[in-house]
Amino acid sequence: MDPVNSLDFASAARTLTRAARRRGLVGPSFRCPPRLVGVDRSIRRRGNGAVVSVRLRGRPWPAVLADMVEGVVAANRLGPPQADRLRAELWESLGVGATGAPGGSGAPDAAADTRVA
Repeated sequence: MDPVNSLDFASAARTLTRAARRRGLVGPSFRCPPRLVGVDRSIRRRGNGAVVSVRLRGRPWPAVLADMVEGVVAANRLGPPQADRLRAELWESLGVGATGAPGGSGAPDAAADTRVA
């Protein structure tokens, strides 16, 4: 397992925040590690914003990315089907397909109209 690089984390954070804001959603801030001991991801809400904290150390990169994507969904309090469409769009913005391989076509069963309502 390759160690997670903080530069990759920062790049993914910028990509996810921009993608959320382009859709008119809350683009959370990201930090590491979470203040709570023993958790992989936490979220703190402040006013209209949110801070998603993710543990990097000792974790595979796909798990870190998954927590970041879920953090955006949680920050916006989305439920199905909007959450499912947003997940697919965020994975695509990261250049990761449904299989976790770079350059994929997004999450499975992504709707043709991928705008979040």
